[in-house]
Order: sequence, then structure tokens, then C-alpha cells
Amino acid sequence: MIKTLKKSTKLRPDEFVEIVKLTPLVSVDLIIKDRRNRVLLGLRKNQPAKGFWFVPGGRVMKNERIADAIMRIAKDELGIKAVAENAKFLGVFEHLYKENFAHRRGFGTHYVVLAYEIKTSQTQLCGVDDQHSRYEWFDKQSALNNKKVHPYTKAYFKPGC
Repeated sequence: MIKTLKKSTKLRPDEFVEIVKLTPLVSVDLIIKDRRNRVLLGLRKNQPAKGFWFVPGGRVMKNERIADAIMRIAKDELGIKAVAENAKFLGVFEHLYKENFAHRRGFGTHYVVLAYEIKTSQTQLCGVDDQHSRYEWFDKQSALNNKKVHPYTKAYFKPGC
């Protein structure tokens, strides 16, 4: 297992608002695929992308290695143990939202996203986070045709991903 440099510092909400306002966030999105090549999507409860189906993901914390972020997000959002070395890097994506988590006016959220595909034999995943109201498996075509699947998630289904 890769070691974390040191414990990340927990931000106060007002500090995080300033960071979101002034700088891009580095995040990891997990494209979890089952044996039938379906992808797991969660229905977002929070901004940005509230009300849309989206892949699990989250920001990389200060002093957290990317491999550790992959494992933390898989555990926190899905209740699964992911081995970062088995994750396939799909590329760097950019997500720009007009909204922010704090519902403040005048600025949006900018993510620089590192997308990773993880294959799993599990079909019953236990979402334990507060970001999604539920999870469902989608095949590629139904995800592409569903208006409630966010365009940034649909980008992971395009050729080359």
C-alpha cells in the first residue's frame, strides 16, 4: 500500500468556500464497472450537479496521494475496498459548474478531474456517503440516452474512454 505523506488538514467551511471561489479543485472520479460492463451511477443530492446521475468521486485532499484518494473515495462512497494499482487511468477531464456547494452567488466550481476505471465483481454496492440518494447500474446506451445522466458523466462513455 502507498503511504500518505501526512494527515490532511480539515478545512473549515468558510475556508473551503474561499478555495472553491479562487482556485480549481483536483478530484478523482471512479468509473466502477461490473462484469456486464455496466457503470455504477449515483443520484446527486448536493450541488454541483444536484439531481443528476453521476459517477462516484471526490476531491484529493492536501498531502493525500492519488492512490490513497481512490481507495478512500471507494470506501467512503461505496463501502468497497478498491486497490488503486488495479485502477485504469482514463485521462484528465475538466468540469466547470455555475453552482457551488455553498449556494453562494457570483462563483462556480472548477474541477480538474482524474478519471479511473475500476472493475468489480460486486453488484450490490453499499453507498454510505451523503452525496447520493441512491445508486444504480447503467449500461452505456441507457446512460447516454438518459437526460438525467450528467453530460460530464456521459463523457466517460465516449470513444477513447
